[in-house]
This record gives sequence, structure tokens and C-alpha cells, in this order.
Amino acid sequence: MSALPTVGSLSMLLPFTLLAPLVAMLLIVFLPKEESKTIKIVAAMGMLVSLVLSLFAFYTYDRVLGGMQFTLTIPWIPDLGVNMAFGVDGLSLPMLLLTNLIGFCSIYASWNMDKRVKEYFILLLILIAGVMGTFIARDLFIFFLFYEIVVIPIYIMVIIWGSSKRVTKEYAGMKLTIYLLIGSAFLLVGMIALYLAAAANGNPTFMFDELAARQELFSPAFQKGAFALMIIGFGSLISMFPFHSWSPDGYAGAPTAVSMIHAGVLKKIGGYGLIRVGIYILPVGASFWAPYIATLAVISVLYAAFIALVQKDLKYVVGYSSVSHMGYVIIAIAALNPTAVTGAVGMMFAHGVMAALFFAMIGFIYEKTHTRNISELGGLAHQVPRLAIGFMIAGMASLGLPGTVNFVAEFTIFISAINVLPVQTVLGIAGIIFTAVYILRIIANVMFGPRRPEWDHLTDIRGPELVPLVLLAFVIFLGGIFPNILLGLIDSGVTSSGLAKVLEMVSQAKIGGLF
Repeated sequence: MSALPTVGSLSMLLPFTLLAPLVAMLLIVFLPKEESKTIKIVAAMGMLVSLVLSLFAFYTYDRVLGGMQFTLTIPWIPDLGVNMAFGVDGLSLPMLLLTNLIGFCSIYASWNMDKRVKEYFILLLILIAGVMGTFIARDLFIFFLFYEIVVIPIYIMVIIWGSSKRVTKEYAGMKLTIYLLIGSAFLLVGMIALYLAAAANGNPTFMFDELAARQELFSPAFQKGAFALMIIGFGSLISMFPFHSWSPDGYAGAPTAVSMIHAGVLKKIGGYGLIRVGIYILPVGASFWAPYIATLAVISVLYAAFIALVQKDLKYVVGYSSVSHMGYVIIAIAALNPTAVTGAVGMMFAHGVMAALFFAMIGFIYEKTHTRNISELGGLAHQVPRLAIGFMIAGMASLGLPGTVNFVAEFTIFISAINVLPVQTVLGIAGIIFTAVYILRIIANVMFGPRRPEWDHLTDIRGPELVPLVLLAFVIFLGGIFPNILLGLIDSGVTSSGLAKVLEMVSQAKIGGLF
């Protein structure tokens, strides 16, 4: 039996993972629009290849060695120091797997799509590839390029295939796009500032590691100013208060697959960016702004959870819930210690899986009943028991039930942040109470109660529709029962990437009053 190839021999693994959905997209371009079933199969096969490759990367990643692996660097614009550089470590590899997991499930959540199928799946595959690119990029310019690619298909998909009763889908799509573009404008200014500061202290570069190596040459005033730009840019993306209002409307207006990707992985670019760019390259700025970020995070947790209590539309409940849960991620980032950062990345993964499952089930409910109004539903478990199981699993994960990966991530955040940010952490924990109330409310009012004859014609999810339920539920419980599969990998990334040393330096400097 031949041995597995070494990590060093797999430099093309990540480009192939990225290209798989794009190749599928190109094949779909040449298919007749009438061949809707073939189009869906090609899209599913492209995402299956990408998912298998990301699972292979997850399995073969050397946790003992750590650091960036499966790396590939190709000079692209040498005069500007731009490189087509790819690689993953314990921070980005879980996000890559999450993107492909949700992307694969989103294809099957869209299996019944019958409106402009060809264009829909072309845009969906471009969207997935764009998100994927942000997590495997090792060059800040390439990271930003992929982020900009994401905005275009989202806007088109919302205004064409979206649905919303509170606001028009055109309004939701435009609001979402404007917020993302405003955030990207602040990121662009911060990126240019970093580049110019780095160029003044050596060769011009956009590489994350090279920028981090020059962090001591960036003045405290520069770091504080640059990190403020990152807060607005990445904070808008992660829907941190007060930059959050686009998110629930965006969820409600988007088609099911876009809601899954939006909540599951698009928001996570914000948290990932705050860690990879903010803390890693600008630790002095991170230390200065951390208390303010933590305060905004607590407001996000409590305010959004309270608003979720009174929502009548299922998508708005989960939309505001998502804003609330991202507050936990921001609290962990603001704690600035290795365990908290591990919990933050774990929470991003856990929330992504849970939110994707929730939106998939809500999408099926809307597809079958043509309503998302909680008061118009009820007793659905009688007619669609498998859908009810998926809905309840997502709900239990959302409120952090022990045995789910969400419980592990939340617990890690709380125990690591409580000593650093005691008041903010305790207030954040109080958000769990609100979460339990609105989650149990929608489960009781939508799935349980007397059988309602008007829903007797409904058919339960079956065939391809079961893929999101089975796959995402499996990951939720696997990560909850065997947490080290995920957290062990993330911890190796925090330690080996040099982030742990940066956080230790921040802690010592704060004690010494240097910041």
C-alpha cells in the first residue's frame, strides 16, 4: 500500500479546490438552458470535487508541523509586490472546509429551482469560489480581490431570485451591496496604508507574513488608525453593531442558497479578517480598540437577540439571531488571548453550519407553504417530520445544547474571555437566555401544536432535499462529541502562525502600560 503524498508535494491542492466550482461553472455556460437537471448535476459534481479536496486537506494537514501548508506562490505584479499566493493553516483550513460544506449543501437546497436555472447556478458557483478564495489567500491584495468578486453575484441573485414581504428584494439587495461596498472602501484605504507603510520599511509587499514581520516598524499611532479602518470594514461584514442593519434584510430578501452562504461563510470573512489582518499585523491597534469592540459586541448580542424575540418572519428571527451570535465571536477576538481566538474561529465554524441548516429548513418551509410568517404556521411536524427534525436540530444548536459543536465553541469563548473582559462576557452570557426564548418559541409555534388540515397536502423533504439535513446535522454532532477534531486544528493554527506570540506580546505590553 503506497503512502500518502507529503504536504510539500501538494502545492496545487488549493488551486484545484478553487478551480473545481469554476470549471463546473464554465461547463454550465455551454449547456443549453433547457437542460436544467444536467446543470444541477454538473454544479453538484463541481462542488463535490471541491468538498472532497478540502476534506483531504483537512485530513492530511500536519498539526504537529503547523503553519501554512499546501502553499503556492506565483508572482503576479512583481513591481507592486503582488503574488498569487495560496495556503492554509489551522485558522483558514476550517473556514475552507466550511465554505465547501455549505456550498455543496446549497446546491441541493436549490434542487427545486426552476427559474432561470442556468444563470442561477453560474452565479452561485462564482459566489462560492469567491468566498473560498478569501480564506486561502496569503496576499492581502488577492484577499481583497476575492472579497470584491463576492459582492456582484450576491446582488444579482437577491434582486432576481430573492423574496421578501417586509421590504422589496430590490431594496434588500441594494442595501446589502451598499453596506458591503462601504465596508470594502474602508478596507481598501487600510490596505493601501499598510502597503505604503511596509514599502517605506523594505520592499513593497501585500503578503500577510511579511506585513506581520514588519509590525514593529509601524508606529502605535499608525496601528491604531489602520485598525480603526479594519473595524469598520470587517465589522460591517460581520454585522457588528451599529453596522448590522443590512444583514437581516439581506437574509430575508435572498434565495435560500444565498442565505446559507451569507450566514454560513460570508460573515465569517469579517471575523477571519479581524484576526488575520487586524490582530496579526496590527497588535498595538488591536489592544487599543479591544475594549470598545467588546462593548459593541455586547450590544450586538443583547440588542439583536431582543429584536429576534418579536419577529414574525422566520428569516428575520434567524437573521437577528446571526447578528447576536457574531457578537460572541467579536467578544472572543477582543479578549486577545490564544484560547479565545481558538473559540472565535470554532464559533464561526459552528455558527456557519447551524445557520446554513436553519436557512435550508426555512427555505423548504417557504417552498412548500409559501409563507414564513410564524402565526400562519403550526403543527408542521405532523405532515413533515423529517423537516421538523432538521429545524429542531438547528434550533438546539443555536441555543448551544451540550452535544453540539456550538456548545463547545461558546463554552471555550466564555471561559477564555471571562478573566479579560468580565463585565462584557457576563452580559454576553445573558444573551443565551434570549436565544433560548426565541428559539423555543419558533419551534413550538411552527412545528408543534394541533394538526392543521390546511397543511395536509405538504410533502416531506426527500431525495436531494435530505442532503443539507443529513450532512450539516452530522457535522453539528460530530464536532460536539469529538471537539478536538476542530479545536485541535484551530489551536495548532493559533500557535504555529505566530499569533500566539503576538497575543502574548500584547498581554505583556498591556501589563507594562506600553500601549
